[in-house]
Amino acid sequence: MKNVLRLCAESEVIEGVPVSVEIEGIPPLAVYRVDDEIYVTNRTCTHGDADLTEGFQEGDLIECPFHGGSFSIKTGGVVNLPCSVPLKTYSAQVVDGFVCIEKPE
Repeated sequence: MKNVLRLCAESEVIEGVPVSVEIEGIPPLAVYRVDDEIYVTNRTCTHGDADLTEGFQEGDLIECPFHGGSFSIKTGGVVNLPCSVPLKTYSAQVVDGFVCIEKPE
């Protein structure tokens, strides 16, 4: 991957416990493990200014801690209202034990 950003160690990402990541110059991110796969989305709910890593993860769904809306971790798609705008997702890879994404432009 060109222009790779290391987000966290893969070992830090446990199923059901989203990991919060902040890197200067890009929106806050959330890293998830679902069925032994790693996924990355923007961390802030699109409905309100809520940190999704403080929400509830069940399988491939993340529920906003403010209003209970939820998103698909795999696609970013809205699953439950009041959310209506999908989350941005990032293609993640594990490189040398670290979760990485390509640096967004």
